[in-house]
Amino acid sequence: MTLIPHKIRHRAVGVATTLAMLCGGGTLGAAAVVGLAVAGAAPAAALQNSQAVTPQMGFNNWNSTHCRAEFNEAMVKGIADIFVSKGLKAAGYTYVNLDDCWAMPTRDAAGNLVPDPVRFPNGIKAVADYVHAKGLKFGLYSSAGTRTCDALGFPGGLGHEQQDANLWASWGVDYLKYDNCNNQGVDAKQRYKAMGDALKATGRPILYSICEWGSSRPWTWAQETGNSWRTTGDISDSWSSMISIAHENQALAPYAGPNAWNDPDMLEVGNGGMTDTEYRTHFSLWAEMAAPLLIGSDLRTAGAATMAILTNADVIAVDQDPLGRQGAVVSSGDGLVVMSKPLADGSRAVTLTNETAATRTVATTAAAAGIGGAASYTLKDLWSKQTTTTTGAISAAVPSHGTVMFRVTPAAPTALPSGLHWLGDLAWSTAPANAWGPVERNHSNGETAPGDGRTLTVGGTAYAKGLGVHAGSDVRYHLGGTCTGLVVDVGIDDEAGSNGSAVFQVYRDNTLVADSGIRRGTDPALRLTADLTGGSDLRLVVTDAGDGKDYDHADWAGARIGCGNAPSAGTHALSDLAWTAAFNGWGPVERDRSNGEAAAGDGRTLTVGGTAYAKGLGAHATSTVTYYLGGRCTALSTDAGVDDEVGSNGSVTFQVLADGVKVAGSGTVTGAGGAVHLDAPLTGAYELTLEVGAADNGNTYDHADWAAPQLTCV
Repeated sequence: MTLIPHKIRHRAVGVATTLAMLCGGGTLGAAAVVGLAVAGAAPAAALQNSQAVTPQMGFNNWNSTHCRAEFNEAMVKGIADIFVSKGLKAAGYTYVNLDDCWAMPTRDAAGNLVPDPVRFPNGIKAVADYVHAKGLKFGLYSSAGTRTCDALGFPGGLGHEQQDANLWASWGVDYLKYDNCNNQGVDAKQRYKAMGDALKATGRPILYSICEWGSSRPWTWAQETGNSWRTTGDISDSWSSMISIAHENQALAPYAGPNAWNDPDMLEVGNGGMTDTEYRTHFSLWAEMAAPLLIGSDLRTAGAATMAILTNADVIAVDQDPLGRQGAVVSSGDGLVVMSKPLADGSRAVTLTNETAATRTVATTAAAAGIGGAASYTLKDLWSKQTTTTTGAISAAVPSHGTVMFRVTPAAPTALPSGLHWLGDLAWSTAPANAWGPVERNHSNGETAPGDGRTLTVGGTAYAKGLGVHAGSDVRYHLGGTCTGLVVDVGIDDEAGSNGSAVFQVYRDNTLVADSGIRRGTDPALRLTADLTGGSDLRLVVTDAGDGKDYDHADWAGARIGCGNAPSAGTHALSDLAWTAAFNGWGPVERDRSNGEAAAGDGRTLTVGGTAYAKGLGAHATSTVTYYLGGRCTALSTDAGVDDEVGSNGSVTFQVLADGVKVAGSGTVTGAGGAVHLDAPLTGAYELTLEVGAADNGNTYDHADWAAPQLTCV
């Protein structure tokens, strides 16, 4: 909810493309495996309160009631009753959340927030207790400012963070939506971190939903502060609003993951401003983007069609998939958009969306969706429930403003595509064995439920990526013969203290290729490297060291593998090589042309500061382009600037990353200036990433050129 006007950014259609293999000859040799071992930094760790291992699901009253008198204790309890009686709880919806207007306009003499005694005569804790008694969780609202967003102006949390957090914890609050109104110009990161720290200090697990509207690009900083962050302005109940917000959120797929979700705002499904076809598109795209699913319609009057959309188990399963990947745009042009989302079982969720005014055929292939190589695939339509088979073609006649959503499952496991892969982000080939609790992705082993572990930490070093297991454990991945090197730090997680002991072994097919020997809780992490060349399968085994399985919390920390062919020796124009992935704020990334914002090839000659460039990449903020190097390349040299086609408009930042570590950056570059030159060292790196950010908190006119980029390899 945002009642105070704020800047609405240029609506961005995010486009992502992936290819199975790169251009250039050669395979990784022994030296390359060593290179992998010394390179590679994982992304920043997400907030480890484990309250949003998958995107949160629930209800928020704002769209139903605003601040009208009907927003009261009886209404909220009624929603909790409906969750149970109409199957929403069974479908996975957990949170019953209050929005603005629950409090009195002023704090009491002690500075505490006071519930409105007319709306909530028994107080907030009584409502929370009622919700909890239904097996549900309870959420509340505030703003990171002096007042909340409603025109009546209720007290905000700025300067009262710990006091408010303590009060909410005492009431049994499980969820905080923290808005952005009346923020007094205080830095957003500072304001939201202050409340995040206060929530942690209460000792109560509280899901933290940052509602900052995307104004300061929270996807770049909020992972360590909150569980989700709004990426856009407010949604409204219309096709144009919903689809433009979807476009804006699509470009941000690289930033999402377990406990850290892009939030394109509440669901409008059932509010009456769109057709059921459009609502199915809305629900499909939110699930495909791993977005929080917060019902914004009036459940007291919701009809059968609305309930059928909101409780579609197959679509919800895509949103809640434990791999935790946001789907990305595979192709976009002429109003036809294809997205693909990797799932934990190795399948893909593929959406075919028709944004035009007439029925159109929307098509892609399994290879374009990221799972090429199988002889056949099963296609399950998640709305019609029909199942068909295909050898690779995926298409459907899609009605105007409609979406066909498939779960695409290969008949046999497919080879991993070219690139650097973090094992915590991959699907294992069979259900893993683990002695205590589930194997955890990017968490330590918490011994009970998925996501109950903590940040992987061995010998005082924290790792954002990896696997948390408990001896004895056996985890397997299908490689398909395309991968060559594994590097991993192994050890007993620090949460076991000085206890625990285990042996870590790596198998390529049936061949032992790495063995840690006995590792104890008192030992630092041990770096293992393994040659996987030609292997069909990878097997990671942890066994007890012989003194019992107590405390054997074993971490495969920072585990990553390199797959595919690297560029050959020599100097390459980067635009002549195939990337492994590309995300772009508007239209596709262009080779040797500027960004034309719509279809491939619609740009012009790359020109920055009056200088024309024959070779390069035309992008649009926010953009990332990734190349697989295989440890063979030493340097990148490039000019970078805003293309002359936008005049003096536009402002961006350019960054070059080697295995996730920044090695060159431009600072802010504007359309009024010329190109800047960047030289980036890449020796030993397995992955090159080119990032373009929106420097002015918006991406209008941000046509960004990587001009004449030259890659040197040995």
